[in-house]
Amino acid sequence: MIKVPTPKMRWWEKIYLFEIVRGLCVTMGHLIRNIFVQKNIYTHQWPEEPKPLFPRLKARHRLTRRDDGTPKCTACYCCQTVCPAYCIHIVAEESPDGFVEKRPKQFEIDILRCVFCGYCVEACPEDAIRMDTGDAVIVSNHREDFILDLKFLLNGKGTEWRRSRRFEDHTIARPPATFGE
Repeated sequence: MIKVPTPKMRWWEKIYLFEIVRGLCVTMGHLIRNIFVQKNIYTHQWPEEPKPLFPRLKARHRLTRRDDGTPKCTACYCCQTVCPAYCIHIVAEESPDGFVEKRPKQFEIDILRCVFCGYCVEACPEDAIRMDTGDAVIVSNHREDFILDLKFLLNGKGTEWRRSRRFEDHTIARPPATFGE
């Protein structure tokens, strides 16, 4: 067994004083620069001014329709099989149309489990599922609202996202501006 000698540290190196002073100099330099040179500071007012989304952003899912209004999905289970998060659940039924053998009776996507990888879109042979809605921010207070069913995936266009049931069930009284009102 070979023993590697470790170099002895001097007392100056042991207390790390030089490194602490050097770190404080960097921090103070940024602080002073931001105080006196404010023209380079950019603050984005996010809720009032939303940033434009990237064109290739993988957003909330949607299902496409044929010309006759039926879903393009043939319930082939390709998207369910390829999904690494197992967030897609499909139940198939026979299609009354002779052109298509089966169709989805139930199609659910659990958004909370989804990792937005886009594998389902790539695996779909019918181009039935897409992630081009532009809904990057999805908000709700209940888990059930994040499970997207067949009806919502076919009809939801992005602006029709379900709002929290807290606001639908009852109106919320505005809190008083001052104490005693």
